[in-house]
Amino acid sequence: MTDSVRKTWGAELTSDDVAHFRLWAPDQQAVRLVLADVPHSMRALDSGWFEISARAQAGDRYWFELSDGTRVADPASRAQPEGVSGPSMLVYHSAYQWKASSWRGRPWEEAIISELHVGCFTPEGTFRAAAERLPHLAEAGITAIEIMPVAEFQGERGWGYDGVLPYAPHHAYGTPDDLKALVDAAHGLGMMVLLDVVYNHFGPEGNSLPRYASRFFNRDRPTPWGASIAFEEPAVRRFFIDNALYWLGDFHFDGLRLDATDQIRDTSQPHFLAALAREVRETFADRSIHLVVEDADRRRNLVRRNADGTIALFTAGWNDDFHHGLHVIATGEDRGFYRPFAARPWQATREAMTDGFASTETIESLPQPEGQVPPQARVSFLQNHDQIGNRAFGERLVSLARTDQLNVMTAMLMLSPQIPLLFMGEEYGESQPFLFFADYAGELGAAVRRGRQEEAEKFGGMPPGKTAGDLPDPIDPETFAASKLRWERAESAAGRTHLAFMRHLADIRQRHIAPLVRQCNLPSFEVHSARDGIVAVDWSFGGPVLELRANLSAGKAAVPPICGEQIFGALKLDGRELPGPSIVAAVRSN
Repeated sequence: MTDSVRKTWGAELTSDDVAHFRLWAPDQQAVRLVLADVPHSMRALDSGWFEISARAQAGDRYWFELSDGTRVADPASRAQPEGVSGPSMLVYHSAYQWKASSWRGRPWEEAIISELHVGCFTPEGTFRAAAERLPHLAEAGITAIEIMPVAEFQGERGWGYDGVLPYAPHHAYGTPDDLKALVDAAHGLGMMVLLDVVYNHFGPEGNSLPRYASRFFNRDRPTPWGASIAFEEPAVRRFFIDNALYWLGDFHFDGLRLDATDQIRDTSQPHFLAALAREVRETFADRSIHLVVEDADRRRNLVRRNADGTIALFTAGWNDDFHHGLHVIATGEDRGFYRPFAARPWQATREAMTDGFASTETIESLPQPEGQVPPQARVSFLQNHDQIGNRAFGERLVSLARTDQLNVMTAMLMLSPQIPLLFMGEEYGESQPFLFFADYAGELGAAVRRGRQEEAEKFGGMPPGKTAGDLPDPIDPETFAASKLRWERAESAAGRTHLAFMRHLADIRQRHIAPLVRQCNLPSFEVHSARDGIVAVDWSFGGPVLELRANLSAGKAAVPPICGEQIFGALKLDGRELPGPSIVAAVRSN
């Protein structure tokens, strides 16, 4: 018996009672495998590799022992039942019996994404508990979930971006089979599942790689989190490419969201990101796999399309410009990341909705992009884990903006050709804050506390009258508890009303918007000239035209007329005036 995709790193069961173990430890002269407390000398190979085959079964615990006697977890461990400082555990992935075994995915154009944190999505905070809540999301019209990182990190709670064992699902959420059950349940409901992965750094505690593989890192090219990863090293490159194949293959994920790809530095050719994307698509050519980047450098080449309209590398990139422009409009905040958008937020919003990038003429601090990308190559949102959780007090937009204006912005998000993303609970109007939390002790915990005010300054700053002493303690378990969804709101009258509103928007999107996007690789667009407060755009899909008119001001305003059949909007826009705040969308056949 073997698992589905052979791994370069780590442990793999090759029969019922034999496993093969591999470790790259170029700084070591000798390495031993400690399996069930019995040491075994590993065979040294070229280029720093050590390997051994030994009698073992699924569930057995093991360590790697370095020359000085230090025992470390397998960096490619598939499970860590006792956390990052405990032994690794052998897992036989092919033993799981998939219920939705025929699932091959859904077209990207149909994606309506809900981003969720496993620990905060349910009171229990587990994979199995999350699976039980998926029918609610399906009923809301959600067609994909994007799970924040689950790779093993220090402690019992955290956002997941400080993972140190990228192959092991975090023990507090459940077992590898529990995660598969979550993916399986989603597929049974017709929902895609994307996983957020972090390939740009390791967390500050629990990473043993520097002890035996210093070449894994390049200290001459620092990132905000320390030394960068040396993707020029073949073993390092394989570690992460195999990780992508592992999640997509053994766990049946439908795609990955790569965190902060601007911090993935690589001087080799092809670039690591290109190599990963191409190998993923070649390996899973019979499935609909979607790769998404979060790229602060706003590189269009990452999400470009080939001449025939097929995806060259990545399916889409997060559209922070869309968020920043509308956030400034809704809140008036102009500090940190919002400062470049504060002078002309309306122009930035129009550009982000159409071209997908706000121009440097509006936002001088951002690099000039080149070329065009289709709207479905941009994932837009009004909020996400960063934009909420990095605020001083974790407020959601529902607590910061007027309800009528926020409803119009939500309709703009859902009815544009770009792919919409919601943050968990947004579908029913959750108002519970989502805060930053971690589980570190000592000086590291103190450093995390000190950094919260600095981080908050980038996301709107401190509210008037508040000081650093008022900030929630990110290390206190109560901060984590306070960030969990309050599902009773979904059952309240207000929650049910908002849920119906979102379901209506989702239905319209699937019936009218998704088919337009699917039929045209690169639609043209026209942004109508309008005063501040108005967004008026037409997207032409090689025949049909999607018309959108939004008035985010308080009073009536003149807007360009709509000529097509209206698909959304309480008022019939027969003339040129639109009450505020309100929105109308239509489809015109040419």
